Amino acid sequence: MKTYIQNIAQHEGQVVTLEGWVSNKRTGKGLVFIVFRDGTGFLQCVVSESEVTPEEFQVSDKLSQESSLALTGKVVKDDRQEGGYELQVSNVTLYAISEEYPITPKEHGVDFLMDNRHLWLRSRRQWAIMRIRNAIIMAIHEFFQSRGFIQMDAPIFTGNACEGTSTLFETDFYGDPAYLSQSGQLYGESMAFAHNLIYTFGPTFRAEKSKTRRHLSEFWMIEPEMAFYDLDMDMDLIEAFLRFVLEKVLEKCPKELAMIERDIEKLQKATQPFTRITYEEAIQILKGKKTVNGKNAIEVLENDLKEIQATIVANKKEIEERDVAVAKLGMKKGEINFNVTKIGKLKAENKTLEEKAENIPTWIKSAENFVDGNDLGGSDETVITRLFDTPIMVYNWPHKVKAFYMKRDEKDARWAKGVDVLAPEGYGEIVGGGERETNLELLVEKIKEHELPMEAFEWYLDLRRYGSVKHAGFGLGLERLVAYTCGLPHVRETVPFPRMYGRLLP
Repeated sequence: MKTYIQNIAQHEGQVVTLEGWVSNKRTGKGLVFIVFRDGTGFLQCVVSESEVTPEEFQVSDKLSQESSLALTGKVVKDDRQEGGYELQVSNVTLYAISEEYPITPKEHGVDFLMDNRHLWLRSRRQWAIMRIRNAIIMAIHEFFQSRGFIQMDAPIFTGNACEGTSTLFETDFYGDPAYLSQSGQLYGESMAFAHNLIYTFGPTFRAEKSKTRRHLSEFWMIEPEMAFYDLDMDMDLIEAFLRFVLEKVLEKCPKELAMIERDIEKLQKATQPFTRITYEEAIQILKGKKTVNGKNAIEVLENDLKEIQATIVANKKEIEERDVAVAKLGMKKGEINFNVTKIGKLKAENKTLEEKAENIPTWIKSAENFVDGNDLGGSDETVITRLFDTPIMVYNWPHKVKAFYMKRDEKDARWAKGVDVLAPEGYGEIVGGGERETNLELLVEKIKEHELPMEAFEWYLDLRRYGSVKHAGFGLGLERLVAYTCGLPHVRETVPFPRMYGRLLP
């Protein structure tokens, strides 16, 4: 049976053969140390001149980054190494020497990395993110399947829009206009009336010319719909769902989370019971008129700015000191590489911090001048969530800012029975949902108000004509959840090949 690095602990003391690529390499007297990757993990492999043929040692010494080969050797326990094991090599079989690899440990610009996304995916950080994404996907299926939901599929081509056509990609469907779906929700409602508990999980599309860190043109949505559910039941399910997924990632991916240097303590706090506040309470917090555990949102942001500025200064000083050290003669190659890598990380961190430092005054001004009744913007969500360790659930929204299908509050028609879940650490909305309108007349009124073509929604209105019941659901953007879980500054790293405004290749 083929051996993989992810199972290397099962082969302690055995001689195995691994096939993969050179992630990194360094040499010593009579030794070649290879950081070997096979797609399932990373492992240090030691080639000793005394243990292999002269030809094999010569090949090992000339290996370039991403060269492909097979290594045979004994698996030895070594707690100092990543994963706790290393391979003492006895045979080297070269497959292909790689040309000079364009992605090196030095700092690269975002555009360069995105142009080389097909290669960037091999790097340790991107490798870890994709493994965490996979763990999230599997946890999502496990959660719903274990609760009696069935997965169903909504069409990608659609003749009608959930929220208007302004952000839809239009295409030709055999002579008729069609759109790439922005949500499977309307179809999900009809499927819930057939099966009670369903969820869809598929690609959706938004034609927004936005380059913010939260937007993709093509992304994956998880959209459950539940018959006989109201808003409170919907919120209970959302909270149970998100806590389950985060707990599974913490359980399944400690190695990957460590590899991307994610703050585990923050994720652990996020699995505690969520805070639930109304839209009106959220606006009071946003404007700094209501404190949370003695903390004022505006004051917290002002303190954040001071800390960020101090960190930027400290990082610049460390960069200068390391630059001077590298320039001196006599430093070993390993030390040079370590310092160069560290300098790259510090520069990248400062770039992110400088962007935050530039944004915070704008966020504060926007918060102080927020007009009650408007929808929350990304910066507003950042300000509010800064005061919470767990995701927060903001419910009872002004109906005018919500989609036409959102149910009006029976006690006060100003409000829609919707909920947005805002992730902490400034990540903002990751879930939007709520109870669906069951009143046929109100639905018709809202479709007209939104200037949507009535004939395209007649099938949807049938759900209210034939056996209507209260029902609810929600939508979660997978990439936003991955970004939050991994602590990523931008959603472009959350999907293998991102499609966003200005980016269609590779």
